[in-house]
Amino acid sequence: MTTIKLTMAQAVVRFMMAQKVETDNGIQPMFAGVWGIFGHGNVAGLGEALYHVKDKLPTYRAHNEQGMAHAAIAYAKTKNRQQMMACTASAGPGAVNMVTAAAVAHVNRIPVLFLPGDTFATRMPDPVLQQVENFQDMTITSNDCFRPVSRFFDRITRPEQLLTSLPQAMRVLMDPIECGPATLAIPQDVQTMAFDYPVSFFDEKVHRLRRQEPDFYELNDALKLIRQAKKPVVIAGGGVHYSGALKEFDSFVSQFQLPVGETQAGKGTLPWDHKHNMGTIGVTGAASTNKLCAEADLIIAVGTRLGDFASGSRSMINPDARIVSVNVASFDAIKHKGQALVGDAKLTLTHLSKALQGWKIDTSWSDKAEAERVEWQKVIDKVTTDRGTDLPSDGEVVGAVNRAAGEKDMVVCAAGGLPGELQKLWRTRYSRGYHMEYGYSCMGYELAGGLGAKMASPQSEVFVMVGDGSYLMLNSEIATSVMIGQKIIMVVLDNRGYGCIHRLQQFCGGPGFNNMLDDCLTIPEGAPKIDFAAHAKSMGASSEKVTTIAELEEALVRAKASPISYLITLDTDPDITTENGGHWWDVAVPEVSEREKVRQARKTYDAHKARQFKNL
Repeated sequence: MTTIKLTMAQAVVRFMMAQKVETDNGIQPMFAGVWGIFGHGNVAGLGEALYHVKDKLPTYRAHNEQGMAHAAIAYAKTKNRQQMMACTASAGPGAVNMVTAAAVAHVNRIPVLFLPGDTFATRMPDPVLQQVENFQDMTITSNDCFRPVSRFFDRITRPEQLLTSLPQAMRVLMDPIECGPATLAIPQDVQTMAFDYPVSFFDEKVHRLRRQEPDFYELNDALKLIRQAKKPVVIAGGGVHYSGALKEFDSFVSQFQLPVGETQAGKGTLPWDHKHNMGTIGVTGAASTNKLCAEADLIIAVGTRLGDFASGSRSMINPDARIVSVNVASFDAIKHKGQALVGDAKLTLTHLSKALQGWKIDTSWSDKAEAERVEWQKVIDKVTTDRGTDLPSDGEVVGAVNRAAGEKDMVVCAAGGLPGELQKLWRTRYSRGYHMEYGYSCMGYELAGGLGAKMASPQSEVFVMVGDGSYLMLNSEIATSVMIGQKIIMVVLDNRGYGCIHRLQQFCGGPGFNNMLDDCLTIPEGAPKIDFAAHAKSMGASSEKVTTIAELEEALVRAKASPISYLITLDTDPDITTENGGHWWDVAVPEVSEREKVRQARKTYDAHKARQFKNL
């Protein structure tokens, strides 16, 4: 057996470079790069190893560990999980800063390889700088925080352990069912230890998407339910994108004239003006789709886990309707008492299309769906039109940005009120024109996520829509975008606080408290008015502040012509939201309160809970 002497860190890097993936564009590197912020836990080991291959495996320096991991997540999502990045940070706070992002990747089933530095495996200099000591268990370090938010976790205490650990990490990263973050905690001393690795361990490995055929019996059971249905609705989830099943999905719903509702992750499955695209679904969904779901006798859910926002907290769907759940993961397929149809969406939809020849739904149902679709488009037109008021609504801003976006451009967002407005109102014909992190709804994802999306799709203009609250949480990667020449267009909607939660607080009967800046504990002069344009300019971006929708549209023209990242900020109304569409969301209201508004909100809550109970 031929061997090569390498440090553990050098072996990790060489193994990563040997991993390839076959996509529609041919065989590509699996890892497009490494995000790294170096410190004493990784600079001498992994940092030195990455230096020697920087021309083949680029290392990107970020300004915040959580931010760089968000960028890696957005990259992999935009690439439909076919290519990915790795992230490394030093032992201690640098590593733990990535834990939130690991949770984002875990919830959204996105592959990222985390390589956090760790304390000394030998323990000779313990306790080292930034080491968290556990009084009862000496094997625990702060990196154990990654365990609950990783699909795969290992701590490498000997260099030869890579021989079994790295293949398992790759298995998880590329598995359509288990896909998610893999974490290898790498103690700083072990990174520098050498071992005679088999040369064959670094042979090129080409990965391909594994496609699971549906089970014969599950397929037949699903077909029985579908053939009985007269008023079905199809729900498109993110799994349609990850399976690459866009054509098969379009063919299936078009062949049988099926109305479709898209989840946050599924948006873009069909062009917005497709005859069978009813709009989005759920708590922040379109009235058209939600009305149909309340009457449907069958739901065909494709590639969705039917989270509470998609299902209206289990109270939106007709309680008498049956659910056929097409999903590659049995864990998701059995939710909501669904008839599981476990299998790859691309293959399973093809089977359904062939087996259902001759099946027809009620023409009255098709007519109703078309009427609802047309009415909903009128709502979008109205809500996104400039009213000419002093404080624009979020919907008006969405309309202006949407009109500025080209056919292959994308919008990126994550948390607050904007995801609801965007899900309802954003129109795209591009399958990747809508990029929303709403599995974890992580404030601070937006700007870093926009950077990662741009790196994955350099031909697209990437519009990042973000509220003042999320902007203030994490904005450092604006400087990174300028530094590495990855232009993003940022639109900051300043409503002076956390407007979305403020509205939710009032809906639950509470007074304005600790959400809007005017309702917070401040000095007598109040909270400062943030100059977001000046802040972005200080990090190297171009920027400007506008006051009206007309000015915003003019500024967007300048932003698109800019060679560098460009920020536009404007003040918006915190109280106006799109009232049409949407559905109840289960947010518990106190059973006992001194406030009459809370007691009334509890009565409303109990009524909705009764509907929810029928769907259990």
